[in-house]
Amino acid sequence: MDFNPVFKFLKALSKNNNREWFEKNKPAYLILKQNFEQFIGSFLNDLIKVDSSLGGLDPKKLTFRIYRDVRFSKDKTPYKKNMSAGFSPSGKLIHEPGYYLHIEPGNKSMLAGGLYLPDSQNLSKIRQEIDYNGDVLRRIINNKVFKHTFGDFDYSDTLKTVPKNFAKDHEYAEWLKLKSYIVVRQFTDKEVLDNKFQKNAIAVCKTLKPLNDFIKQALD
Repeated sequence: MDFNPVFKFLKALSKNNNREWFEKNKPAYLILKQNFEQFIGSFLNDLIKVDSSLGGLDPKKLTFRIYRDVRFSKDKTPYKKNMSAGFSPSGKLIHEPGYYLHIEPGNKSMLAGGLYLPDSQNLSKIRQEIDYNGDVLRRIINNKVFKHTFGDFDYSDTLKTVPKNFAKDHEYAEWLKLKSYIVVRQFTDKEVLDNKFQKNAIAVCKTLKPLNDFIKQALD
């Protein structure tokens, strides 16, 4: 897919984030939306070869709406400045690990995976799995390709202390304090516009899969 028109539209939307402008340009958006859904269908076909648990998903149901939920936000702009999709066995990353693709101009595109803000029950399961099998997770995180691709978990939202029932000096204390188990691979605009973007993004998903598998094991 040629993402140039997508970037052009999203840049214009960013400067004119209001209902009047959007309604005037909605026909152009609907064409881009259709093209993006077709891309997601192609992307999903390739992704299933990496992760067979995604078989049977409807690509049209994996994309996120461009309309923002502003009910609890100070930012009342009505539209997102990106196009995105989520891939997990039950659909769009609902309480389960998967893959999140985010396309946004300004070098803000990314591919992320793992599990974002699991509920307390699932969070406890993941922490228990780390307590039992942290060495497995350590091998995943320390894999050279994984490390080069993602670096480490996102530590922007963590507990101040190790959760109850775990030793304060636990070997994996920093992982136990996490509220989300997410890794991110950023993409520049140049990388997204490259004709090998889909192939490269699928390679990122392949590198990510062992982390998702570890989390799935914890939740089973």
